[in-house]
Amino acid sequence: MSWEPIRIGGRTFDPPGPYVVGVLNVTPDSFSDGGRFLDLEEAAAQALRLAAEGADILDVGGESTRPGASPVSAEEEIARVVPLLERLAGTGFPLPISIDTSKPEVAARALAAGADMVNDVRGLADAALCRVVADAGVPVVLMHMRGTPQDMQGRARYRDVAGEVRHELGEAMERACRLGVARERIVLDPGLGFAKTGAQSLEVLSRLGELLALGRPLYVGPSRKSFLAAATGAPVEERLPGTLAAVSAAVLSGAAFVRVHDVAPARQAARVAAALREAGGSARAG
Repeated sequence: MSWEPIRIGGRTFDPPGPYVVGVLNVTPDSFSDGGRFLDLEEAAAQALRLAAEGADILDVGGESTRPGASPVSAEEEIARVVPLLERLAGTGFPLPISIDTSKPEVAARALAAGADMVNDVRGLADAALCRVVADAGVPVVLMHMRGTPQDMQGRARYRDVAGEVRHELGEAMERACRLGVARERIVLDPGLGFAKTGAQSLEVLSRLGELLALGRPLYVGPSRKSFLAAATGAPVEERLPGTLAAVSAAVLSGAAFVRVHDVAPARQAARVAAALREAGGSARAG
């Protein structure tokens, strides 16, 4: 749990967490909630619902990154996310907001419109996006992924998946720091379901604690993902129980942030897991 407090927007997040990140996709094709919140009023109402359910951060995305998803232009992504960010900023939305994007143009416009953090599924592989993050001085989530959403599942070849994820995240962090991103503002995401089979994602989750050696807070997004079906066979609309099990496992292994669609039940699961984690630590200390 060796990371220092991190400031996101108007709030300081102290270790060890856990904190719950609520997902809001303003896309027509995201795997779980695509098309539900394209309307500005419905998206703003959902943001308020997630806050009322106990989210600590809102994560807004305007491009689906599910396997095989078609890319969209920066202009289209901006048109989807910026009006919502401006609307929330103008009404005093109570939570810090993360923008889920890999495009420097989108990140810059989103930060100007009120976003407080960048969440990049490509791990700041784009030097221009690094510069946007560094110049803005905002926190950033670096996620592990190989390739792009269009080809990533063909790159899921590992000798030691957890060890290689740890190594590649470390390399991504060092690259970002060389380009001016402050280490103390970096959060790391192992990328469950991205360039990983179901079995590989489960192994990464089971060995999540090994990533703590990188010294940064861990951010885990298991919500409704297909790797849960590898264990349960459940379709996407029936994956809440599996999501809660994965949230609990992540928190028990030291995750600081969990990113979910179903905030209220995930918050309860995370709190119970955190209490168990604390109780276990107290017992070992005694």
